[in-house]
Amino acid sequence: MAVPGAAALVLLLLGEAAAAAAAAGCGYQSCPATRPGLLNVHLVAHTHNDVGWLKTVEQYFYGARNELQHAGVQYILDSVVAQLAADPAKRFVYAEVAFLARWWRQQDEATRQLVRQLVDQGRLEFVLGGWCMNDEAAAHYGPVIEQLALGRRFLRRTFGGCARPRVAWQIDPFGHAREQAALFAQMGYDGLFVGRVDQQDKAARQRLRDMELLWRASGSLQPPAADLFTGILPDVYNPPSGFCWDQLCSDPPVVDGDSEENNVDTIVTTFLGIAADQAKQYRTNHIIMTMGSDFQYENANLWFKNMDKLIAHVNARQANGSRVHVLYSTPSCYLWELHRANLSWSLKTDDFFPYADGPHQFWTGYFTSRPAFKRYERLSNNFLQICNQLEAVTGPAAREGPYGSGDGSVLREAVAVAQHHDAVTGTEKQHVANDYAKQLAAGWEACQVLVANALASISGIKENFIFCNALNVSTCPLTEAAGHFIVILYNPLGRRVSWPVRLPVNGVSYAVTDPQGQPVPSEVVPVSRFTRRLRRDRGNATRELIFQASAPAVGFSTFTVSQLGRGDPHARLARPPVSLRAREIQNEHVRVLFDPLTGHLKEIQNLDKSISLPVFQSFYWYNASTGNEENPQASGAYIFRPNRSEPFPVSGSKQVPTYLVKNALVQEVYQNFSSWCSQVVRLYAGQPFVELEWTVGPIPVADGWGKEIISRFETTLQTNARFYTDSNGRQILERRRDYRPTWNLSQTEPVAGNYYPVNSRIYIKDKKFQLTVLTDRSQGGSSIIDGSLELMVHRRLLYDDARGVGEPLQESGADNKGLVVRGRHLVLLDTVESAADQHRPLAQQEFMAPYVVLAPGGGSSYRHGQPSLQQFSALRRELPPNVHLLTLAPWDPGTVLLRLEHQFEKGESANGSQPVTLDLLNLFSAFTITSLQEMNLAADQQRDAVTRLVWNLAEGPVRPQPAPKLDPKSVTLQPMEIRTFLATVQHAEPGAGPAGL
Repeated sequence: MAVPGAAALVLLLLGEAAAAAAAAGCGYQSCPATRPGLLNVHLVAHTHNDVGWLKTVEQYFYGARNELQHAGVQYILDSVVAQLAADPAKRFVYAEVAFLARWWRQQDEATRQLVRQLVDQGRLEFVLGGWCMNDEAAAHYGPVIEQLALGRRFLRRTFGGCARPRVAWQIDPFGHAREQAALFAQMGYDGLFVGRVDQQDKAARQRLRDMELLWRASGSLQPPAADLFTGILPDVYNPPSGFCWDQLCSDPPVVDGDSEENNVDTIVTTFLGIAADQAKQYRTNHIIMTMGSDFQYENANLWFKNMDKLIAHVNARQANGSRVHVLYSTPSCYLWELHRANLSWSLKTDDFFPYADGPHQFWTGYFTSRPAFKRYERLSNNFLQICNQLEAVTGPAAREGPYGSGDGSVLREAVAVAQHHDAVTGTEKQHVANDYAKQLAAGWEACQVLVANALASISGIKENFIFCNALNVSTCPLTEAAGHFIVILYNPLGRRVSWPVRLPVNGVSYAVTDPQGQPVPSEVVPVSRFTRRLRRDRGNATRELIFQASAPAVGFSTFTVSQLGRGDPHARLARPPVSLRAREIQNEHVRVLFDPLTGHLKEIQNLDKSISLPVFQSFYWYNASTGNEENPQASGAYIFRPNRSEPFPVSGSKQVPTYLVKNALVQEVYQNFSSWCSQVVRLYAGQPFVELEWTVGPIPVADGWGKEIISRFETTLQTNARFYTDSNGRQILERRRDYRPTWNLSQTEPVAGNYYPVNSRIYIKDKKFQLTVLTDRSQGGSSIIDGSLELMVHRRLLYDDARGVGEPLQESGADNKGLVVRGRHLVLLDTVESAADQHRPLAQQEFMAPYVVLAPGGGSSYRHGQPSLQQFSALRRELPPNVHLLTLAPWDPGTVLLRLEHQFEKGESANGSQPVTLDLLNLFSAFTITSLQEMNLAADQQRDAVTRLVWNLAEGPVRPQPAPKLDPKSVTLQPMEIRTFLATVQHAEPGAGPAGL
């Protein structure tokens, strides 16, 4: 039979179906017709646009710096829209809203109307819909929710209901988290498609035809609330081998007609063979092929013209008995066909970590890469939540006030971009990491204006507010020079907190008073040599003022500080820090013992529970593989591969020099492990945990070895190869060394293959006791030896790991000598039964820490006749201990977004895991709620309007429970439940009513 021309075949085979689909509207009803009894191959035209990686966001959007990577997102969207407009058969999916929103702002109205029509017809489909495609290992659940909601809000407001993503499209992240899947389910997604899973896992699933499954992503939420259908794509997210038709591809085009280059038979035969092989790995008569990759479709005509021919010529073979039907499709249309198949699917309850794409290629290094940026991202989200809260509490006065126009959106978008899987991961080029930090810094500046306006409006005083961003290295010009100043401590948590304030000063004695004018105990201590080494010529303070400050829930307290008589500057420092002959530090709750000979931590005692545990802690380094001929895989930004399994001690000798600082407020043991590694073991008065403040760097590499630095804790606990890590800072998962719950692991890397992401905590336990370590940023962690746990705190590497970034992880730091990083680990010893009661609220306090704002004092009145407030709370009463205020943010004028979560898992605490009921109408003092709507987690759809596809398990389908009827005076939270509300509010007059305490 003669093969007709491609154009004729397209019209013949696809014209009627495409026209019908275009007229059907959006959603599943707009999906193209498939052929029962045939193998339907769903071609998904897509582009993956990293929101920064080898180039910055700006460079990617505009197509600048093409010598680094040829990529220009604006041209991709221009080209794709033109192709879709020209042919109703064609479909395309797009994911990254950060780029889409930027492109949209530049379009004329005619183009906008065209795009709206394409969305309404279901031919331009948005998948995922987040501001970016976020990472799932180093990203915390709070900013993950925010960035997804930010993107989905743009889609809803710009394009309406047809733009709502039905499919989560996490095709490039390097492993997948259980909590992330639970969040997707609660946002209303019907399914998730992933690209990267461990090579052993994938091989096993291909053999068993188990590439698609139902993921039960929570053990606390009642099924199917956190159930999510999950599909593993066949080629990560790339086209099948030989079928890439982008301008940067080298595969041959489809040549038909009477050309001597005609390759139709070869192309079609090869394609049918690929389709047949893929069909053996999946369970239905539908398979999906991703036709696109990184930054492709800049010239969409190349892709679509060749796919037109492929579709035409493959489908023409049906006349000769072929049982394969190819069509333009989308992930949601493919998902719809899987649902229609009415099969029972296997159930998964663990996660997809760690990820390896080869026997010695575990992508576990990025759990720690760029630790300074990981901390800055965490601090930036912390400040964003404070900015959001103050704007929600204050209303319009926060945006326009005596300090100018405040804009929280700048930081909101910068934090959203930072969640990208090549941002917070640390897997970007250095100049891109610098740009991410620059964008966050610009967001801080914009939010500081808003915070200043809000504080002035609430307090009634226009102060010269000062934001000292280098307090971690004891630098702040105001406190170093002033004899009098005020300290405002803002607390974003839903309960009162007590927080140690440390400020750089040069005086020897100070008086501190609280909001009621009562004296607050304070101490002055020397600035440590560890801190002086970090300053890099910034600041000249010789001492630190320490006092314990308290701030009410969602509010602030104001403290006044005055220097007392200058006198002899050395008078209070006559006693130098004493050598550690005493063997312990102790407060009301904890005693910490040290070995008097070696200076190492030796034992921790919980005095409240009368329990003790031998604990040895020290720093070590793994030498990084260099990628030689014998071992070609090097450690790099993505991959962790130590040259040997045993780490080297950082300290060259068994003895660690120490000295002790001890007063009524704090007791500190300073440990010096080497010229580049030191630590302070600290107990504040009243603090039920041990604080370890470590300072690491510059990591020396002159010996030719890249180094990966760990802090290891060794105990006598009988742990039986088990340890526990969090999932995105929320759920806790059991880990087992050299084991995977869903396949038989052949372990090739005894260290790297047992590393997991630690977003907020890691712990080990036996039948009685639990040792928990909380982190202040995301890190990699493990238990390589029974009774031990370790956290990787810093990495400096000399070789690239050949995963695309093209440069070694060699951060130079401010002085180009190497990056110095400072961070904290909080250590808790408790009984197994009560450990969660301690680590749950403490982890939230670390994530949503109080923030210090300073001012010289003496400001003028904000409004005539307005009383000044020294203390303020936006709540009438504190939240219960098991409830966390996750979000309080402005929405539309007169509307605020409110998310409340139960922060305990089912069964982990006798009291904390109980349901809790709140009266929302009487919760806030800063405003009155006049109406309330309950929304899905993304806040872009009313909860009672959310409908999700129901999937079958072997025991049958699990039907969703109807949404509870909303009674604002009686809102109940079950363990791990997050409830999201849009509240219409009326703000109280500043300083009026119970808002002022």
